[in-house]
Amino acid sequence: MKKFRVLSLVMASALCLSMLAGCGNDSTGGDTSGDNTPAPSGSTQETAGTIKIGGIGPLTGDAAVYGMATKQGAEIAIQEINALGGLQFSLDFQDDEGDTEKAVNAYNNLKDSGTQIIYGCTTTNPCISVAGETYADRYFQLTPSASSTKVTEGRDNVFQVCFTDPNQGKTAANYIKDNNLGTKIAAIYNNSDAYSTGIYNAFAEEAEAIGLEVVTSQTFPDDKNTDFTVQLSAAKEAGADLVFMPIYYTPASLILNQAKSMGYEPTFFGCDGMDGILDMDGFDASLAEGLMLMTPFNAWATDERTVNFVNEYEAAYGGTPNQFAADAYDCMYAIYEACTAAGITADMDHETICDKLIETFTSSDFSVDGLTGTGMTWSANGEVSKAPVVVKVEGGVYVTQ
Repeated sequence: MKKFRVLSLVMASALCLSMLAGCGNDSTGGDTSGDNTPAPSGSTQETAGTIKIGGIGPLTGDAAVYGMATKQGAEIAIQEINALGGLQFSLDFQDDEGDTEKAVNAYNNLKDSGTQIIYGCTTTNPCISVAGETYADRYFQLTPSASSTKVTEGRDNVFQVCFTDPNQGKTAANYIKDNNLGTKIAAIYNNSDAYSTGIYNAFAEEAEAIGLEVVTSQTFPDDKNTDFTVQLSAAKEAGADLVFMPIYYTPASLILNQAKSMGYEPTFFGCDGMDGILDMDGFDASLAEGLMLMTPFNAWATDERTVNFVNEYEAAYGGTPNQFAADAYDCMYAIYEACTAAGITADMDHETICDKLIETFTSSDFSVDGLTGTGMTWSANGEVSKAPVVVKVEGGVYVTQ
């Protein structure tokens, strides 16, 4: 099988070193087209013959850590790709604040500006809304982090780089069972969020099938919930020695803090939405000691590809990249590899590009090696195939299990 592989980070790092050195801690990403003129906030500059990519995600609001990561990881990849001298990309990244209506407005802005490929959205509910629009308009859409099957369901033009929710839920149940992490399991999840409920439902179904005892399942109404004493008390009273939390890092940080105040010390087990908790402003990282989560990326890994990416990201933005940044990086290289394989040029209209990318992504001859997976392939329903990784927080860093 012929494989189209992500280019070596070692080569790319050498080619783009001088450009990254000028980025400093600028979170806007700067120029990715070779011109030294500073790029406007939220976008990378373009030149004639540039393929225009439109990105959508939260740059402000409660989920901004995810949107900033997906923007910045993509910018690192574009810096490298443009330095290679072949296909040139520009990125216009719009802030949706994690809101569905604002995400659709952002998409319409990108359409008006001549975008040819849609990158994003970052969070699930906005991505579901935008996916309906891109399907009708025939834009190819690749999301780094929206994981619900509802994002791609019935849409041949929408693809994912992250794990799907059912995949995470089923894998988590089997990992907990196979590694004897808990005998009595409690679950706490957001019953108004497609991401959280999607993972929980698959987890609960698989847990029942394999004989994993779930003693209580507790819900909360949204990620702005601040009091979890009822949910934690129910878990503690039921004797749960592991609490499964398919939720985002903001409520997770409060749960960990309140559990400590209660003297409740089970094993806490999360999914990829919890990645980034160690970098939360004002969060005491010691509260996460022993936390386990599934993530496709470990910034503390020692392989050359990861080390180079982390070094580039830290030089550009002054922080450690999380899984969302790595998925974003892989998104851009997947688009680049597919565009190269399909013979896509900047003068093609978005409908033509969409058709060609769909054909390439679903081809048995196409796969991508990236930061978050080796030999990544895509099915006709837009789902990526790659193996998850479980990490444990030890000494304030992730340790792969």
